Amino acid sequence: MKDFLVLTLLFISTITYGSEKFTLEDIFDRYLFAPEQVQQFNSYKNGKQYTVLENQRKIVAYDFKNGKLQDVVFSIDQSGMNINNIYDYQFNDSENMLLISTNIAKQYRYSYFASYYVVNLRNNQVTALNKEPVQLATWSGDGQKIAYVKQNNLYYYDLKSDKHIEVTNDGAQNVIINGAADWVYEEEFALKTGFKWSPNSDQIAFYKFNEQGVNEYTLTYYGKLYPDLYTYKYPKAGEQNAIVNIMIYDLKTGDTRSIDIGKETDQYIPRIKWTPDGENLCIIRLNRLQNQVDVLLANPNTGSTKQLYSERNDQYIKEINDEYITFLENKNEFIIQSEDDGFLHLYRYNMDGQYINQITKGEWDLFDFYGIHEEKNQIFYRSNEESTVERHIYSINLDGSDKKLLTNGNGVHHATFSSNFRYFVHELSSTHEPLRVSLKNATGEEIRLLEDNKELKNLLDRLNYQPKEFLQVPTENDLQLNGYMIKPPDFDSTKQYPVLMYVYGGPESQVATNRYSWSKDTWFNLLSEHGYIVACFDNRGTDGRGEAFRKSTYLQLGKLETIDQINAARYMGNLSYVDADRIGIYGSSYGGYLSSLCVLKGADIFSMAIAVAPVTNWRFYDTIYTERFMRTPQENGDGYDNNSPINFTHLLEDPYLLIHGMGDDNVHLQNSTELTEQLVRNGKQFDQFFYPNRSHSISGNNALLHLYHKMTDFILQNL
Repeated sequence: MKDFLVLTLLFISTITYGSEKFTLEDIFDRYLFAPEQVQQFNSYKNGKQYTVLENQRKIVAYDFKNGKLQDVVFSIDQSGMNINNIYDYQFNDSENMLLISTNIAKQYRYSYFASYYVVNLRNNQVTALNKEPVQLATWSGDGQKIAYVKQNNLYYYDLKSDKHIEVTNDGAQNVIINGAADWVYEEEFALKTGFKWSPNSDQIAFYKFNEQGVNEYTLTYYGKLYPDLYTYKYPKAGEQNAIVNIMIYDLKTGDTRSIDIGKETDQYIPRIKWTPDGENLCIIRLNRLQNQVDVLLANPNTGSTKQLYSERNDQYIKEINDEYITFLENKNEFIIQSEDDGFLHLYRYNMDGQYINQITKGEWDLFDFYGIHEEKNQIFYRSNEESTVERHIYSINLDGSDKKLLTNGNGVHHATFSSNFRYFVHELSSTHEPLRVSLKNATGEEIRLLEDNKELKNLLDRLNYQPKEFLQVPTENDLQLNGYMIKPPDFDSTKQYPVLMYVYGGPESQVATNRYSWSKDTWFNLLSEHGYIVACFDNRGTDGRGEAFRKSTYLQLGKLETIDQINAARYMGNLSYVDADRIGIYGSSYGGYLSSLCVLKGADIFSMAIAVAPVTNWRFYDTIYTERFMRTPQENGDGYDNNSPINFTHLLEDPYLLIHGMGDDNVHLQNSTELTEQLVRNGKQFDQFFYPNRSHSISGNNALLHLYHKMTDFILQNL
């Protein structure tokens, strides 16, 4: 009888997907609900024209002001090249040459190997940069050289001499990396390129990672008689990191110099950048606990450094990105991001490290610093000051005066500015607006529409797409959690509905926002057509509500988040139109960690859970991320163990589906196998599915569609 029930539900989930309903195939195979975007936007230096990549086949230039086509800069079809697409492109400084990449082979989250070609736009001559795929090819500032990484060594190609020059020769897999990032720096600091050209193109500053002391992890890839093994360096919490040095190579002399970054080697260097005049290399240094940041200025000719700025935090320094510090062209000032007043804001200092003024201020957080128009002493940024579930674009003067809102309309706004900050490409997404792209001037006035996704909006309307309804629910200490719900299209308040709660909930994340998230939102609509309410709540530890809310989970990841999700479920269960006996929870990655904790610690509240690629013990995860929020296991063992799903498997009472990609280089399969072992030891029955060779995202070769079929059928069967 049980087998018959399963087959019946599988059949129902198939036959109800009709042409006028949301289907998994349309969402995850045909991608019908993904909005059209403006691809690879680049502003010319004159700020009057811009280029975009169209159909991954040609690069086309348009006029900012009138939108007219100016030129087809480059076309695969007209070049005679035997390549399938253009992945990315870069102009040189004179904008008379292109560097294009194709034949991408992904490595980790951001890194990839590619074939690069140099295109001379004056005579349309195309030259391959290298015979074999390389990494990170980047123009020098003078546009006459291209630096790149091959087999863990740094090189540059001189166009004038047509020679490839070897900068380093000691690079070796799992030993030394020159000019690129190791796995953990790339994943957790989003460090994409491990070298920087000096402004005058005479020097290259680069990272040197010594990984010899880092423990290894091996992934198994199936599909052969004897599977392939891939071994790489992965420092788990409390274990040894790579030793990082910052080097500077002088192109004129061929000499390489090491920069003084202090005697301590157990530390991090999340970013380096040259000052605009090239007289100094800025080095951002974090201690291992990530609660103190120092900004150093290095003399590139001697390697000596001096401290420009330092800050210490009781918990941790919020994640450092490319915009953490910005030097003004006037050589006299810099802008830095800090949570000094309890919210993330911009502060202004002179080059002696002396405070000038706080630029942005208020009980809201900065999310993006777009840059500065120095002639007008005006900066542009994005924040959530209009609403904690939205993002808007602003301009403000350096002294903090004359703040202006440049965007209107509810939702999440994003901007990409022209080189002279005269224009910006404006993107708006909301639960009612899939994606609207327009061109605006610096005052926020719309010049013209670039993409309205009208066909997609018509399709969603025809399918009776249900937008998110935003709400706040109470948890401990009189706190309100931001959330949303999606109700069935034929919702009747006199009936009772089952609820699926979606959770991510990780530190500095935020998912209950007023934007269109095409894959999740349309899948949730598919579930709503089956009679489910889908709800989502941002627990304590998430972003956008200031430092105290964001860092409340410090040293005890999982504890407060689980309490908040359980309280949100209780709130939902008390609604007259919710069946309190049928509340399930689903999440992936950090969300899989929380969904697992919730179904274990909240067994009386949740009646089902799905966990995809969950962390099950923070001892298994990497140093940078885990220790930022938890310190090391040696210092905080109870914090690691008291909220590890592995230690609570005896509490499982309800249907539980555990899913993992077997080639996950991020959250290792070890997390799920160790959880499986404890569930088995405790005699707990559960469902499990592993995807061979798939990474953290579980995609490729039909895997994504298969995954959502698997989860949908499990929900239909068990909720």
